[in-house]
Amino acid sequence: MRAQFTRRALLSQVLGLLFLSTVAMGSCSDKYQELLGQLRNQADFMQHTSTLLDPYIRMQGLDVSGLKEHCKGRPGAFPSEDALRRLSRQGFLRTLNVILRHVLHRLTTLQQELPKAQDLEMLDRVKLNIRGFRNNLHCMAQLLPSSSDMAEPTQAGPGASPSPTPATDAFQRKLEGCRFLHGYHGFMHSVQQVLQGWEESPNRSRRHSPRRALWKRVRRMRPSRRDKRLMPRGQLPR
Repeated sequence: MRAQFTRRALLSQVLGLLFLSTVAMGSCSDKYQELLGQLRNQADFMQHTSTLLDPYIRMQGLDVSGLKEHCKGRPGAFPSEDALRRLSRQGFLRTLNVILRHVLHRLTTLQQELPKAQDLEMLDRVKLNIRGFRNNLHCMAQLLPSSSDMAEPTQAGPGASPSPTPATDAFQRKLEGCRFLHGYHGFMHSVQQVLQGWEESPNRSRRHSPRRALWKRVRRMRPSRRDKRLMPRGQLPR
C-alpha cells in the first residue's frame, strides 16, 4: 500500500512539472511568453509516438512484422497543418480544444479494451497530460485580443471530429485504435509546428500581416491629390 502511494506521488510530481501551469490546475498565468513556451513543450512531448502509440502497439500484440504497417492514420481524420495555419489564433485554440475533447473520449473507449491495470494507468497518464494541455489552451485564449471564455464550436469542420470506424471484431478494433493514435501523434506534430510560428507577443493579429503592411507601404508611395494638382501636365513623377 505504501509503495503504491509513493509511486502515485512521484507520478503526480512528474506530471506537474511536465504538463501543468506554474499555478494550480484551473487557474491561469498572465505571462504570455511563459504560457506559449509551455504549450510548445507540451505539444512537442505529445507528438512522440513513444508516449502513447508505441506502448499501445505492444499492449495489443501488434508489434509483429507486417502488422505495424497497417497502423497509419486515415487521411482527413484530423485537420492538416495547412488547415490549422489558415485559422486565426482564437480559432486555432477552439479547434484544438474540441479535437482533444474527442481524443479524450476515444481514449476512454480504448481503456475498456485493455484489461491489465498497468495499461489502464498508462492511458490515465496520457489523459491527464491532455487535460493539462487543454487547461493551458483555455488560459491562452484569455490572453489573446478579443478573447472570451473559450466556447466550443457547435459544428466542427471536416476532419475536426475524429470518430472511430465501426469494427467487426476485436482484431479490427485494435487496428482502428492503432490508426487513430498514429493520426493523433501526427496531428500533435502539426500543432507543435503551428505554435512554433506564433509571435512572442499576444497583440499581433491579422491586421498586421506582412501582406497588409506591404499594401500600406505601396499606398504611401502613391502621389497625393495635392501633388497631382501641382505637377505640370505631361511631367512624370520622380
